[in-house]
Amino acid sequence: MTDLGDFGDFDADADADEGSAANAPDSSTASAGTDEPSTASSTTDGSSDAFESTPVEPSGDDVGIGALCVSQGLRIAEDGDDTTLQAYITRGNRSSIRIGSYLLAPYPDGETLFCRITGLEYAQQYHADDATEIHARRAMRSDGIDESDYKFVATLEPVAVLYDDDGELKRRMTDRVPKPQTVIRQADDTEAIKTGLKMPEDGVFLGHLSVGGEKVRTAASPPTIDYRLKDDYEAGDPLVFRHTLIAGGTGSGKTHGAKNILRQYLADERTYPMADGRTVQPAVVQFDPQDEYAQMHDDNPDLDSDFARRLEREGIAYGGHDETTAFVPKVGSASYAAGHHRAKQVEFTIPFSMVHDNPWLVAGSGLNDNQYGALVSVLLPRFRNQYGEDGTYEEFTTFLDDPALREELDESGRVHEATFDAVRRRVLGFGHVFDQDARPITELVHEFVRPGGLTVVPTYHINDTRATETIVLAVSSLLIDQKLSNDPTYDRIKETPLVLGMDEAHNFLTDADSVQAGKVINKFTEAAKQGRKERLGLFLITQDPQDIHDAVFKQINTTIVLNLGDEDAIKSVNIPSNLESKVPYMEKGQMVVYSPDNSEPVELIGLPTCLTRHGRD
Repeated sequence: MTDLGDFGDFDADADADEGSAANAPDSSTASAGTDEPSTASSTTDGSSDAFESTPVEPSGDDVGIGALCVSQGLRIAEDGDDTTLQAYITRGNRSSIRIGSYLLAPYPDGETLFCRITGLEYAQQYHADDATEIHARRAMRSDGIDESDYKFVATLEPVAVLYDDDGELKRRMTDRVPKPQTVIRQADDTEAIKTGLKMPEDGVFLGHLSVGGEKVRTAASPPTIDYRLKDDYEAGDPLVFRHTLIAGGTGSGKTHGAKNILRQYLADERTYPMADGRTVQPAVVQFDPQDEYAQMHDDNPDLDSDFARRLEREGIAYGGHDETTAFVPKVGSASYAAGHHRAKQVEFTIPFSMVHDNPWLVAGSGLNDNQYGALVSVLLPRFRNQYGEDGTYEEFTTFLDDPALREELDESGRVHEATFDAVRRRVLGFGHVFDQDARPITELVHEFVRPGGLTVVPTYHINDTRATETIVLAVSSLLIDQKLSNDPTYDRIKETPLVLGMDEAHNFLTDADSVQAGKVINKFTEAAKQGRKERLGLFLITQDPQDIHDAVFKQINTTIVLNLGDEDAIKSVNIPSNLESKVPYMEKGQMVVYSPDNSEPVELIGLPTCLTRHGRD
């Protein structure tokens, strides 16, 4: 009986050699003992009698990476859970195969099944139990793995059937099963991949198609596959007017990516037809809590000439946008420093007259229905009658300080004194927001909304959260109200395609119980619903997508998800589960795009360099 230590001293090759030597007859004895020739070495005619080896490898050259197998079944069904589609991958191709890779399996009549790898597994080639000490120790001492001992099987998900229609490659739903032993190959043709994934040829550039963080390569030049959003009316409305959400955590590259996308909307050739027959460049208005987007005025010094030529070949707009203006809200004594960009600056203020159309702007915290009714139906109309449409915030607070008014409204039963006091408390504290020493935004509309222009509204210099919310909601409401109005005051807004960008959108479009929050959500929901008709697109950026109200979220057609670590945030973006699991592990610049009206859900890699200036020295 030996222990396992003996295993370490055993040398099969050495023992075999020794045994052969011990059993072999001495050469002199063999020669002397018989006159017959040895059959092990030669025959009478001098030829060898050794058996000829038979080659294991089939003749010819391999085509593809493997073949469909039927050992577990070969089945295509309407219910994806009932589909069984597997392929055996040959030894030389195994190291290059990744989950998510795209494959092609041809039908005999020229059509092709476009599919995606959803699972990879090794299986025993022969019936054997390798869960033993001897197998494990042998593996630990060997230099490599003999792939011929194992089967390598890929589980496939059919995506579409590709077929030729008068010279044009088209796709349809999977409606037929491929033949057993069909040779499969990796999809390396740009047209086949774009058709299989329903990706448009032209549009707004977002990034390059990737699988597992690596760009998909083709035999074309350039070898990468560009992903674009539809931007014309040939196949429906441009997706910019069906709204976009970018979700990503801190350091995921969402601002970098957002700048690159917005730069495409500001390209000189980007125009949209209006109801009167004109084609007009869009205006972009971006609310900027971190003061980063005004840098889009400047070129990126890190963008070299080689990269620029590559961008030009792919039709990607780049470089600083000269028509960039920072409209800086004047709030109390807060000062704005702009040493990190060279964009033009224009100060503005919110006139109190805007409150008549949007009474919730002056409510500093939650008003209940009764209090909000008193403000809208009694107090503001009474103030307007007394002071006129141009009454200021200071005059409004003086108006509410009148004890005679409080007593009169209480005795008449129109506003209870407790309700009056509650409204008064909540409208105080806006003296540094309304009617400051700057031009009112209502007088700057023509400069604020410019075809082909980028307007940035920085709020980083404002330390008061309530003031920031009031300014952002006041300006965005002005734009939305004019866009949706049948009798607008400002034709410039109505007649210009508009992209309304909002960073940290969760701060303004959150689910809350107050009357004000409900009014804001209703306004943005209506804007989202009518956006395609009015040429109004919402471009929302957030690190907390779960906090954006469902009514707004449901109107978003294009969701771009970068790295998110929070489970609730990942669940809220409603992307397919196979891509959802990748989100926490994505590196900076990697993204998942879910845009049902544009393509199948895909994984992308954004450009490594920002197309405009980005970051502070």
